Amino acid sequence: MTNFFEELTWRRMLSDSIPGTEALLQKERVSGYIGFDPTADSLGVGNLAVVMLLRHFQECGHQPIVLVGGATGMVGDPSGKSAERNLLTREVLEANLAGQRKQLEKLLDFGPGGAELVNNYDWFKDLGFLDFIRDTGKHLTVNYMMAKDSVKRRISGDDREGMSFTEFTYQLIQGYDFWWLWKNKGVKLQMGGSDQWGNITTGTELIRRREGGEAFALTMPLIKKADGTKFGKTESGNLWLDPARTSPYEFYQFWLNASDEDVGGFVRIFTRLDRATIEGLEQEHAAAPQNRLLQKTLAKDITARIHGQHNVEVALAATDVLFGKGAIEQLKALTEEQFVQVFVGAGVQVAEVPRDALSAGVSAIDLFSTHAKLASSKGEARKLLEGNALSVNKAKVSDVKAIIGVDQLINGRYLLLQKGKKDYCLVKAV
Repeated sequence: MTNFFEELTWRRMLSDSIPGTEALLQKERVSGYIGFDPTADSLGVGNLAVVMLLRHFQECGHQPIVLVGGATGMVGDPSGKSAERNLLTREVLEANLAGQRKQLEKLLDFGPGGAELVNNYDWFKDLGFLDFIRDTGKHLTVNYMMAKDSVKRRISGDDREGMSFTEFTYQLIQGYDFWWLWKNKGVKLQMGGSDQWGNITTGTELIRRREGGEAFALTMPLIKKADGTKFGKTESGNLWLDPARTSPYEFYQFWLNASDEDVGGFVRIFTRLDRATIEGLEQEHAAAPQNRLLQKTLAKDITARIHGQHNVEVALAATDVLFGKGAIEQLKALTEEQFVQVFVGAGVQVAEVPRDALSAGVSAIDLFSTHAKLASSKGEARKLLEGNALSVNKAKVSDVKAIIGVDQLINGRYLLLQKGKKDYCLVKAV
Protein backbone atom coordinates (compact mmCIF):
# COMPACT_ATOMS: atom_id res chain seq x y z
CA MET A 1 0.00 0.00 0.00
CA THR A 2 1.12 3.56 -0.68
CA ASN A 3 1.83 5.63 2.45
CA PHE A 4 -1.32 7.73 2.78
CA PHE A 5 0.35 10.28 5.08
CA GLU A 6 3.18 10.85 2.63
CA GLU A 7 0.63 11.22 -0.17
CA LEU A 8 -1.37 13.80 1.77
CA THR A 9 1.74 15.68 2.87
CA TRP A 10 3.06 16.41 -0.63
CA ARG A 11 -0.48 17.16 -1.79
CA ARG A 12 -0.80 19.71 1.08
CA MET A 13 -3.88 17.88 2.34
CA LEU A 14 -2.89 16.98 5.91
CA SER A 15 -3.97 19.06 8.88
CA ASP A 16 -4.43 17.04 12.10
CA SER A 17 -4.52 13.40 13.11
CA ILE A 18 -4.79 11.35 16.28
CA PRO A 19 -1.44 9.80 17.27
CA GLY A 20 -1.12 6.31 15.88
CA THR A 21 -3.16 6.98 12.73
CA GLU A 22 -0.20 6.76 10.36
CA ALA A 23 1.05 3.54 11.95
CA LEU A 24 -2.41 1.98 11.62
CA LEU A 25 -2.62 2.86 7.93
CA GLN A 26 0.81 1.38 7.30
CA LYS A 27 -0.03 -1.82 9.16
CA GLU A 28 -3.34 -2.81 7.50
CA ARG A 29 -6.03 -2.00 4.98
CA VAL A 30 -8.34 0.38 6.82
CA SER A 31 -11.97 1.33 6.29
CA GLY A 32 -12.37 5.09 6.74
CA TYR A 33 -15.35 7.35 6.22
CA ILE A 34 -16.41 10.92 5.58
CA GLY A 35 -19.95 12.19 6.11
CA PHE A 36 -21.92 14.43 3.75
CA ASP A 37 -25.07 16.18 4.89
CA PRO A 38 -27.69 16.68 2.13
CA THR A 39 -28.20 20.43 2.49
CA ALA A 40 -28.53 20.76 -1.31
CA ASP A 41 -29.27 18.42 -4.20
CA SER A 42 -25.71 18.86 -5.47
CA LEU A 43 -22.25 18.84 -3.99
CA GLY A 44 -20.15 21.96 -4.36
CA VAL A 45 -16.43 22.22 -5.03
CA GLY A 46 -15.86 22.56 -1.28
CA ASN A 47 -17.31 19.07 -0.88
CA LEU A 48 -15.15 17.92 -3.77
CA ALA A 49 -12.03 18.57 -1.70
CA VAL A 50 -12.98 15.95 0.90
CA VAL A 51 -14.21 13.59 -1.83
CA MET A 52 -10.68 13.78 -3.21
CA LEU A 53 -9.44 12.89 0.28
CA LEU A 54 -11.46 9.67 -0.05
CA ARG A 55 -10.21 9.18 -3.63
CA HIS A 56 -6.58 9.39 -2.57
CA PHE A 57 -7.37 7.14 0.42
CA GLN A 58 -8.74 4.52 -1.97
CA GLU A 59 -5.78 4.79 -4.34
CA CYS A 60 -3.45 4.19 -1.39
CA GLY A 61 -5.09 0.79 -0.91
CA HIS A 62 -7.75 1.51 1.72
CA GLN A 63 -11.55 1.31 1.66
CA PRO A 64 -13.53 4.58 1.56
CA ILE A 65 -16.96 4.69 3.19
CA VAL A 66 -19.27 7.51 2.09
CA LEU A 67 -21.85 8.38 4.72
CA VAL A 68 -24.80 10.42 3.47
CA GLY A 69 -26.59 12.09 6.33
CA GLY A 70 -30.25 11.26 6.02
CA ALA A 71 -30.44 11.64 9.82
CA THR A 72 -27.84 14.33 10.54
CA GLY A 73 -29.21 16.38 7.64
CA MET A 74 -32.43 16.71 9.62
CA VAL A 75 -30.52 18.35 12.49
CA GLY A 76 -27.95 20.63 10.87
CA ASP A 77 -24.22 20.83 11.57
CA PRO A 78 -23.38 24.01 13.54
CA SER A 79 -19.70 23.89 12.54
CA GLY A 80 -18.66 27.15 10.91
CA LYS A 81 -22.19 28.57 11.15
CA SER A 82 -23.15 31.77 12.94
CA ALA A 83 -26.89 31.10 12.96
CA GLU A 84 -29.35 28.22 13.18
CA ARG A 85 -30.02 26.34 9.96
CA ASN A 86 -33.49 25.99 8.53
CA LEU A 87 -34.67 22.42 8.99
CA LEU A 88 -35.37 20.52 5.77
CA THR A 89 -38.38 18.31 5.14
CA ARG A 90 -38.00 14.56 4.60
CA GLU A 91 -39.01 15.00 0.92
CA VAL A 92 -36.36 17.66 0.30
CA LEU A 93 -33.73 15.59 2.08
CA GLU A 94 -34.51 12.53 -0.05
CA ALA A 95 -34.24 14.58 -3.25
CA ASN A 96 -30.94 16.07 -2.07
CA LEU A 97 -29.58 12.65 -1.11
CA ALA A 98 -30.41 11.25 -4.55
CA GLY A 99 -28.60 14.10 -6.30
CA GLN A 100 -25.49 13.84 -4.14
CA ARG A 101 -25.38 10.04 -4.32
CA LYS A 102 -25.33 10.17 -8.11
CA GLN A 103 -22.34 12.51 -8.08
CA LEU A 104 -20.42 10.56 -5.44
CA GLU A 105 -20.79 7.35 -7.41
CA LYS A 106 -18.97 8.98 -10.34
CA LEU A 107 -16.00 10.05 -8.24
CA LEU A 108 -15.12 6.86 -6.36
CA ASP A 109 -14.80 3.22 -7.36
CA PHE A 110 -17.72 1.30 -5.89
CA GLY A 111 -18.46 -2.39 -6.16
CA PRO A 112 -17.08 -5.53 -4.45
CA GLY A 113 -14.16 -4.58 -2.22
CA GLY A 114 -14.42 -0.94 -3.27
CA ALA A 115 -16.07 2.14 -1.85
CA GLU A 116 -19.34 1.72 0.04
CA LEU A 117 -22.18 4.19 0.53
CA VAL A 118 -24.23 4.18 3.76
CA ASN A 119 -27.06 6.38 5.08
CA ASN A 120 -27.18 7.11 8.81
CA TYR A 121 -30.97 7.32 8.69
CA ASP A 122 -30.90 3.52 8.41
CA TRP A 123 -29.64 3.12 11.98
CA PHE A 124 -31.33 6.17 13.50
CA LYS A 125 -34.87 5.64 12.19
CA ASP A 126 -35.73 2.94 14.77
CA LEU A 127 -33.62 4.29 17.64
CA GLY A 128 -35.74 5.71 20.46
CA PHE A 129 -34.84 8.95 22.20
CA LEU A 130 -34.68 7.37 25.66
CA ASP A 131 -32.45 4.58 24.38
CA PHE A 132 -30.16 7.12 22.74
CA ILE A 133 -29.69 9.37 25.78
CA ARG A 134 -29.33 6.37 28.11
CA ASP A 135 -26.87 4.33 26.06
CA THR A 136 -24.97 7.14 24.33
CA GLY A 137 -25.59 10.48 26.03
CA LYS A 138 -24.41 9.27 29.43
CA HIS A 139 -20.89 8.68 28.13
CA LEU A 140 -20.15 12.32 27.22
CA THR A 141 -20.37 15.19 29.68
CA VAL A 142 -21.88 18.57 28.93
CA ASN A 143 -18.52 20.11 29.85
CA TYR A 144 -16.84 18.01 27.14
CA MET A 145 -19.42 19.01 24.55
CA MET A 146 -19.34 22.71 25.54
CA ALA A 147 -15.58 22.81 25.05
CA LYS A 148 -15.89 22.21 21.29
CA ASP A 149 -15.04 25.23 19.14
CA SER A 150 -18.25 24.88 17.10
CA VAL A 151 -20.22 25.33 20.33
CA LYS A 152 -18.07 27.99 21.98
CA ARG A 153 -18.19 30.28 18.94
CA ARG A 154 -21.99 30.17 18.90
CA ILE A 155 -22.58 30.88 22.59
CA SER A 156 -19.89 33.51 23.21
CA GLY A 157 -19.50 37.08 22.06
CA ASP A 158 -21.67 40.19 22.27
CA ASP A 159 -23.74 39.39 19.18
CA ARG A 160 -24.36 35.73 20.03
CA GLU A 161 -27.64 34.21 18.87
CA GLY A 162 -27.20 31.10 20.94
CA MET A 163 -27.66 27.51 19.89
CA SER A 164 -30.68 25.26 20.01
CA PHE A 165 -30.59 21.90 21.77
CA THR A 166 -31.09 20.37 18.30
CA GLU A 167 -27.79 21.70 16.96
CA PHE A 168 -26.03 21.17 20.29
CA THR A 169 -26.73 17.45 19.98
CA TYR A 170 -25.28 17.26 16.46
CA GLN A 171 -21.82 16.26 17.67
CA LEU A 172 -23.35 13.47 19.75
CA ILE A 173 -25.27 12.17 16.74
CA GLN A 174 -22.15 12.30 14.55
CA GLY A 175 -20.25 10.56 17.33
CA TYR A 176 -22.89 7.83 17.35
CA ASP A 177 -22.37 7.41 13.58
CA PHE A 178 -18.69 6.67 14.15
CA TRP A 179 -19.50 4.28 17.00
CA TRP A 180 -22.10 2.44 14.86
CA LEU A 181 -19.73 2.09 11.91
CA TRP A 182 -16.88 1.00 14.21
CA LYS A 183 -19.14 -1.55 15.92
CA ASN A 184 -20.95 -2.92 12.86
CA LYS A 185 -18.58 -2.40 9.93
CA GLY A 186 -15.13 -2.32 11.49
CA VAL A 187 -14.54 1.31 10.46
CA LYS A 188 -11.52 2.63 12.37
CA LEU A 189 -10.99 6.06 10.83
CA GLN A 190 -13.10 9.16 10.27
CA MET A 191 -11.82 11.97 8.04
CA GLY A 192 -13.03 15.43 7.09
CA GLY A 193 -12.21 19.12 6.88
CA SER A 194 -10.37 20.73 9.78
CA ASP A 195 -13.60 22.39 10.94
CA GLN A 196 -14.91 18.89 11.70
CA TRP A 197 -12.16 18.00 14.19
CA GLY A 198 -14.41 18.51 17.22
CA ASN A 199 -17.24 16.38 15.83
CA ILE A 200 -14.86 13.65 14.70
CA THR A 201 -13.05 13.37 18.02
CA THR A 202 -16.39 13.16 19.81
CA GLY A 203 -16.80 9.87 17.95
CA THR A 204 -13.38 8.56 18.95
CA GLU A 205 -14.09 9.53 22.57
CA LEU A 206 -17.50 7.82 22.52
CA ILE A 207 -15.93 4.62 21.21
CA ARG A 208 -13.29 4.77 23.95
CA ARG A 209 -15.74 5.46 26.79
CA ARG A 210 -18.56 3.20 25.65
CA GLU A 211 -16.56 0.21 24.41
CA GLY A 212 -13.01 0.71 25.59
CA GLY A 213 -12.15 0.67 21.88
CA GLU A 214 -9.67 2.62 19.79
CA ALA A 215 -10.54 4.71 16.77
CA PHE A 216 -8.68 7.32 14.76
CA ALA A 217 -9.21 10.73 13.15
CA LEU A 218 -7.63 12.72 10.33
CA THR A 219 -8.46 16.11 8.84
CA MET A 220 -7.37 18.22 5.89
CA PRO A 221 -7.01 22.02 5.87
CA LEU A 222 -9.93 24.13 4.73
CA ILE A 223 -9.12 25.56 1.31
CA LYS A 224 -8.66 29.30 1.16
CA LYS A 225 -7.76 31.49 -1.80
CA ALA A 226 -4.64 33.63 -1.68
CA ASP A 227 -6.58 36.85 -2.34
CA GLY A 228 -8.81 36.28 0.67
CA THR A 229 -11.98 35.50 -1.28
CA LYS A 230 -13.92 32.38 -0.42
CA PHE A 231 -12.99 29.25 -2.31
CA GLY A 232 -15.78 27.87 -4.52
CA LYS A 233 -17.56 31.21 -4.92
CA THR A 234 -18.17 32.92 -8.26
CA GLU A 235 -19.98 36.12 -9.21
CA SER A 236 -23.15 34.06 -9.64
CA GLY A 237 -22.75 32.25 -6.30
CA ASN A 238 -21.58 28.77 -5.32
CA LEU A 239 -19.76 26.57 -7.81
CA TRP A 240 -21.71 23.30 -8.03
CA LEU A 241 -21.01 19.90 -9.57
CA ASP A 242 -24.51 19.74 -11.08
CA PRO A 243 -24.43 21.13 -14.66
CA ALA A 244 -27.98 22.45 -14.17
CA ARG A 245 -26.66 24.71 -11.40
CA THR A 246 -23.20 25.52 -12.79
CA SER A 247 -22.64 25.00 -16.51
CA PRO A 248 -19.61 22.97 -17.62
CA TYR A 249 -18.27 26.16 -19.22
CA GLU A 250 -18.51 28.13 -15.96
CA PHE A 251 -16.99 25.19 -14.12
CA TYR A 252 -14.07 25.03 -16.58
CA GLN A 253 -13.53 28.79 -16.42
CA PHE A 254 -13.39 28.75 -12.61
CA TRP A 255 -10.33 26.50 -12.65
CA LEU A 256 -8.81 28.12 -15.73
CA ASN A 257 -8.89 31.49 -13.95
CA ALA A 258 -7.16 30.24 -10.79
CA SER A 259 -4.31 32.51 -9.73
CA ASP A 260 -0.70 31.38 -9.89
CA GLU A 261 -0.65 31.55 -6.08
CA ASP A 262 -3.56 29.10 -5.82
CA VAL A 263 -3.16 26.73 -8.75
CA GLY A 264 -0.21 24.79 -7.30
CA GLY A 265 -2.33 23.71 -4.35
CA PHE A 266 -5.43 23.09 -6.46
CA VAL A 267 -3.66 20.79 -8.91
CA ARG A 268 -2.34 18.69 -6.01
CA ILE A 269 -5.71 18.39 -4.27
CA PHE A 270 -8.14 18.08 -7.15
CA THR A 271 -6.30 15.95 -9.71
CA ARG A 272 -5.12 12.36 -9.56
CA LEU A 273 -1.84 13.17 -11.28
CA ASP A 274 1.21 11.74 -9.53
CA ARG A 275 3.90 13.77 -7.82
CA ALA A 276 6.49 13.52 -10.58
CA THR A 277 3.98 14.68 -13.20
CA ILE A 278 2.79 17.62 -11.12
CA GLU A 279 6.30 18.76 -10.20
CA GLY A 280 7.28 18.56 -13.88
CA LEU A 281 4.28 20.69 -14.82
CA GLU A 282 5.18 23.21 -12.14
CA GLN A 283 8.67 23.59 -13.57
CA GLU A 284 7.27 24.16 -17.06
CA HIS A 285 4.72 26.62 -15.68
CA ALA A 286 7.37 28.57 -13.77
CA ALA A 287 9.42 28.92 -16.97
CA ALA A 288 6.48 30.38 -18.93
CA PRO A 289 3.64 31.38 -16.56
CA GLN A 290 1.94 33.37 -19.33
CA ASN A 291 0.98 30.07 -20.97
CA ARG A 292 -1.01 29.08 -17.84
CA LEU A 293 -0.06 25.42 -18.22
CA LEU A 294 -1.07 24.46 -14.68
CA GLN A 295 -4.45 26.18 -14.98
CA LYS A 296 -5.21 24.53 -18.31
CA THR A 297 -4.15 21.10 -17.04
CA LEU A 298 -6.27 21.48 -13.91
CA ALA A 299 -9.34 22.79 -15.76
CA LYS A 300 -9.26 20.00 -18.36
CA ASP A 301 -8.65 17.25 -15.81
CA ILE A 302 -11.33 18.17 -13.31
CA THR A 303 -13.98 19.17 -15.88
CA ALA A 304 -13.52 15.84 -17.68
CA ARG A 305 -14.00 13.89 -14.43
CA ILE A 306 -17.07 15.82 -13.35
CA HIS A 307 -18.76 16.54 -16.69
CA GLY A 308 -17.11 14.23 -19.23
CA GLN A 309 -14.60 14.81 -22.03
CA HIS A 310 -17.40 15.92 -24.37
CA ASN A 311 -18.07 18.96 -22.16
CA VAL A 312 -14.36 19.75 -21.98
CA GLU A 313 -14.34 20.08 -25.76
CA VAL A 314 -17.40 22.32 -25.61
CA ALA A 315 -15.77 24.50 -22.93
CA LEU A 316 -12.56 24.72 -24.97
CA ALA A 317 -14.52 25.76 -28.06
CA ALA A 318 -16.38 28.42 -26.10
CA THR A 319 -13.17 29.75 -24.56
CA ASP A 320 -11.43 29.90 -27.93
CA VAL A 321 -14.35 31.60 -29.67
CA LEU A 322 -15.14 34.09 -26.92
CA PHE A 323 -11.63 34.93 -25.74
CA GLY A 324 -9.20 33.53 -28.29
CA LYS A 325 -8.85 33.39 -32.04
CA GLY A 326 -11.64 30.94 -32.71
CA ALA A 327 -13.14 31.18 -36.16
CA ILE A 328 -16.60 30.63 -37.58
CA GLU A 329 -15.56 27.17 -38.78
CA GLN A 330 -15.39 26.04 -35.13
CA LEU A 331 -18.95 27.18 -34.60
CA LYS A 332 -20.24 25.43 -37.68
CA ALA A 333 -18.71 22.16 -36.47
CA LEU A 334 -20.82 22.21 -33.28
CA THR A 335 -24.16 20.42 -33.02
CA GLU A 336 -27.13 22.58 -32.06
CA GLU A 337 -26.99 21.21 -28.51
CA GLN A 338 -23.30 22.06 -28.24
CA PHE A 339 -23.90 25.49 -29.73
CA VAL A 340 -26.41 26.29 -27.01
CA GLN A 341 -24.13 24.81 -24.34
CA VAL A 342 -21.23 26.94 -25.50
CA PHE A 343 -23.01 30.27 -25.43
CA VAL A 344 -25.83 29.92 -22.96
CA GLY A 345 -23.45 28.11 -20.61
CA ALA A 346 -21.00 30.98 -21.00
CA GLY A 347 -23.67 33.45 -19.95
CA VAL A 348 -24.10 35.01 -23.39
CA GLN A 349 -27.45 36.76 -23.72
CA VAL A 350 -29.89 35.35 -26.26
CA ALA A 351 -32.24 37.32 -28.51
CA GLU A 352 -34.85 36.03 -30.92
CA VAL A 353 -35.53 37.46 -34.38
CA PRO A 354 -38.36 36.27 -36.68
CA ARG A 355 -37.00 34.19 -39.52
CA ASP A 356 -39.29 36.07 -41.91
CA ALA A 357 -37.58 39.33 -40.96
CA LEU A 358 -34.18 37.85 -41.65
CA SER A 359 -35.45 36.47 -44.96
CA ALA A 360 -36.31 40.01 -45.97
CA GLY A 361 -33.06 41.32 -44.50
CA VAL A 362 -32.46 43.22 -41.24
CA SER A 363 -30.17 46.22 -41.13
CA ALA A 364 -27.08 45.81 -38.96
CA ILE A 365 -28.09 48.97 -37.10
CA ASP A 366 -31.47 47.49 -36.16
CA LEU A 367 -29.98 44.12 -35.34
CA PHE A 368 -27.47 45.49 -32.84
CA SER A 369 -29.75 48.12 -31.28
CA THR A 370 -33.38 46.99 -31.46
CA HIS A 371 -32.96 43.21 -31.35
CA ALA A 372 -29.68 42.41 -29.60
CA LYS A 373 -29.49 45.51 -27.37
CA LEU A 374 -25.71 45.59 -27.74
CA ALA A 375 -26.14 49.24 -28.66
CA SER A 376 -28.41 51.52 -26.62
CA SER A 377 -29.74 53.30 -29.71
CA LYS A 378 -29.54 53.31 -33.48
CA GLY A 379 -27.23 56.28 -33.22
CA GLU A 380 -24.82 54.39 -31.02
CA ALA A 381 -25.00 51.37 -33.34
CA ARG A 382 -24.06 53.63 -36.27
CA LYS A 383 -21.05 55.01 -34.38
CA LEU A 384 -19.91 51.53 -33.37
CA LEU A 385 -20.14 50.32 -36.96
CA GLU A 386 -18.15 53.33 -38.19
CA GLY A 387 -15.59 52.59 -35.46
CA ASN A 388 -15.21 48.97 -36.62
CA ALA A 389 -16.33 47.76 -33.16
CA LEU A 390 -19.06 45.32 -34.21
CA SER A 391 -18.89 41.80 -35.63
CA VAL A 392 -21.33 39.25 -37.02
CA ASN A 393 -20.16 35.64 -36.77
CA LYS A 394 -16.62 36.77 -35.86
CA ALA A 395 -16.38 38.96 -38.99
CA LYS A 396 -16.14 42.74 -38.62
CA VAL A 397 -19.01 44.80 -40.02
CA SER A 398 -18.29 48.49 -40.67
CA ASP A 399 -20.81 49.40 -43.38
CA VAL A 400 -23.65 51.35 -41.77
CA LYS A 401 -25.91 50.18 -44.62
CA ALA A 402 -25.10 46.49 -44.11
CA ILE A 403 -28.03 44.07 -44.29
CA ILE A 404 -27.99 40.76 -42.42
CA GLY A 405 -30.01 37.86 -43.87
CA VAL A 406 -30.80 34.17 -43.43
CA ASP A 407 -27.86 33.19 -45.60
CA GLN A 408 -25.57 34.28 -42.75
CA LEU A 409 -27.20 32.05 -40.13
CA ILE A 410 -24.81 29.50 -38.58
CA ASN A 411 -26.22 26.02 -39.20
CA GLY A 412 -29.38 27.74 -40.46
CA ARG A 413 -30.29 28.89 -36.93
CA TYR A 414 -27.96 31.38 -35.21
CA LEU A 415 -26.05 34.61 -35.54
CA LEU A 416 -23.25 35.49 -33.12
CA LEU A 417 -23.07 39.25 -32.60
CA GLN A 418 -20.14 40.88 -30.84
CA LYS A 419 -19.36 44.36 -29.54
CA GLY A 420 -15.73 45.00 -28.70
CA LYS A 421 -13.83 42.09 -27.18
CA LYS A 422 -16.19 40.70 -24.58
CA ASP A 423 -19.83 41.67 -25.22
CA TYR A 424 -21.79 39.02 -27.12
CA CYS A 425 -25.34 38.24 -28.08
CA LEU A 426 -26.58 35.02 -29.63
CA VAL A 427 -29.41 35.73 -32.06
CA LYS A 428 -31.78 32.84 -32.72
CA ALA A 429 -34.02 32.75 -35.78
CA VAL A 430 -37.56 31.70 -34.81
